[in-house]
Amino acid sequence: MTAFRPHSSHWGVFEGGWQDGRLVVRPHAGDPDPNRILQNFPDALRHEARIARPTVRRGWLERGPGPDAQRGCDEFVAVSWDRALGLLAEVLARTPAERIFGGSYGWSSAGRFHHAQSQVHRFLNTALGGYVRSVNSYSAGASGIILPHVVGPMESLSRRNVTWEAVAAQSEVVLAFGGLALKNSMVAGGGISQHIERDSMRAAAERGCEFLLVGPLRDDCPAEARAEWLPITPNTDTALMLALMHAIVAAGRHDRGFLERCTTGWPEFEAYLMGRSDGQPKDAAWAAPITGLSAERIAALAARLPGRRVLVAVAHSLQRAEHGEQPVWAGLALACVLGQVGLPGGGYHYALGALGHTGRRNNLVSTAALPQGRNRVGAHIPVARISDMLLHPGEAYDYNGQRLTYPEIDLVYWAGGNPFHHHQDLNRLREAFRRIGTLVVHEQAWTATARHADIVLPVTMTLEREDIGSSQTDPLMVAMHRLAEPFGEARDDYAIFADLAARLGKEAEFTEGRSAREWLQNLYDRTAEDMREKGFEAPDFEAFWRAGYLELPQAPDDGGMLRAFRDDPAGAPLPTPSGRIELFSGTIAGFGYDDCPGHPAWLAPRDVPDAASPLRLVANQPATRLHSQLDFGGHSQETKRRGREVMRMHPADAATRGIADGDIVRLFNARGACLAAAELTDAVMPGVVNLPTGAWYDPEDPAEDKPLCVHGNPNVLTRDVGTSRLAQGCTGQLATVQVERFTGNLPPVKAFTPPG
Repeated sequence: MTAFRPHSSHWGVFEGGWQDGRLVVRPHAGDPDPNRILQNFPDALRHEARIARPTVRRGWLERGPGPDAQRGCDEFVAVSWDRALGLLAEVLARTPAERIFGGSYGWSSAGRFHHAQSQVHRFLNTALGGYVRSVNSYSAGASGIILPHVVGPMESLSRRNVTWEAVAAQSEVVLAFGGLALKNSMVAGGGISQHIERDSMRAAAERGCEFLLVGPLRDDCPAEARAEWLPITPNTDTALMLALMHAIVAAGRHDRGFLERCTTGWPEFEAYLMGRSDGQPKDAAWAAPITGLSAERIAALAARLPGRRVLVAVAHSLQRAEHGEQPVWAGLALACVLGQVGLPGGGYHYALGALGHTGRRNNLVSTAALPQGRNRVGAHIPVARISDMLLHPGEAYDYNGQRLTYPEIDLVYWAGGNPFHHHQDLNRLREAFRRIGTLVVHEQAWTATARHADIVLPVTMTLEREDIGSSQTDPLMVAMHRLAEPFGEARDDYAIFADLAARLGKEAEFTEGRSAREWLQNLYDRTAEDMREKGFEAPDFEAFWRAGYLELPQAPDDGGMLRAFRDDPAGAPLPTPSGRIELFSGTIAGFGYDDCPGHPAWLAPRDVPDAASPLRLVANQPATRLHSQLDFGGHSQETKRRGREVMRMHPADAATRGIADGDIVRLFNARGACLAAAELTDAVMPGVVNLPTGAWYDPEDPAEDKPLCVHGNPNVLTRDVGTSRLAQGCTGQLATVQVERFTGNLPPVKAFTPPG
């Protein structure tokens, strides 16, 4: 009989065991809607794409550190661990901390200890004194900056706000800008034991709640929501929000009491909304040609909202575009006009359904994480500005009211994450990485980032090590047992960094004298102690490890910061300059940014369709993997066609181009080109094509300046520009492209074949 042992991942808690020499994965028994991404594990575990030995790029090995145009197309030389770590220790010892960038952005592991980003940052801090860091995220670069100015921390709006329980029981209308796609809520940072979103939407819809999906893709809400689709031109949500508010205010149906009691800046914003400040009322007739919705439909929608329990939900996707701050702020303003903020099942929710963390109750006890030490280097960049930093060292730029300067970087250390997935304009990123002296990468498999590295160190997959899975919004702590032996010569990140720290004379500072298992006990004991102090029972570590799971107590559904503020604005003020929701921000206005004024505003995007690029590309998150992780896994591979990622387009757009379902097509614009397999569907609005991110970048000829990606990575097409001078977030959700049927000899996909 197969012995199954517990483990956890970003896409679900599960158990694994071996049958006939093959790993078998089964989801946690208590999960009502398990995620099939778990089925990427069995084929990925021993895939040829895994890295077996430490390797060094030949050009770096022979010539040493320095800029090199051969990065990304050079060959690699396998070396021993001793030689690889010796070479790396030497270059680290002579590189000032101020010239080291600790990249390591990503979702490397659900484990609290073997979290690669924490590991590398702890190493750089304890062994080298620090590093140049990144701030914010690709997912929420704009919202993470705008929300604290106008209402409060982003996490309070996403993780401590309206719950799915409240939606199921009390929402009457859910106005979902960008949708509530289950492919997004299937994923959570520290693991997730119960996927509750589908059943919550089903219960709400059966009770009579109306879900209104605003977006270019009809299936961005599950069938259980019975959503009404409002197909809107991408990146025009702000115009629709303004038009809805205009209609409500013009009819005198806005909540004046709430606006007076709980907001500041309404007179300034109302003057803009009604056209008194600029001569243009933001009415339905104005918004119709911008959004693609008729003025009549906009007016009818506005009439349905006042007097009902309305939840305005704004997805991550809206702010991953030019002027991405605006729909986040305008959605909040709409909820204020309706007077719904802070009500159970109503008001405003940022990123509901964008992650498995959102719309849930929080745990009453803390979940410990690996301490990262003190970073003595003050320099930092917004995470999406890495190419700008490497291409333009010493240049000044604006960010959140500051005038900063890009630091000069000699060495980039990446452990966990794949910038050739997350970043935009990959041809520009390739050029940026060729400017530095050394790129070090810890990786499990031969991603495009590893292929551009100088030193590549093979690391274990989560299945090959012990850890603890836990999240502040999931009630289950998981003892993540090791399910397989390490692949080849792969080592844990912790073991690698401990060895490096010893070579640099800093082993005690990094390890604190603890083995990996002792660190796990240390982290667990902190949670167990917190439980006992709050009156709950908690077993000792060994008992927890044998049991495999520990149920954590959860806080009541109290609506968080916004409920408390609504109930008592004076006694529970918001952490804003006024203590209220700021519909006009004097702080932001004082920055003087023309691309982010002092109140929510319609700012037309610059990247719009033209004769050369007539279609709008939506580069959203994939459904069969987390970002680019385990793209070579079985579940991810079974959804591709002829080995390519699938691009969806409307039949009418396909017909004008002679494209049939299943054809291989070429998507292109001035930045690059890629191949994909066409799927024709009316779930994508006309004028829009949809190519998810995460297919591993696979250039046909990596020596070319703008090689064709034969696999279907949309980030060869996206723009590498900031959302605004305020946030400098990424704009990777949208681009403009042309699509044509590919008629040449079809190049093979080599993304998962190790470099020669």
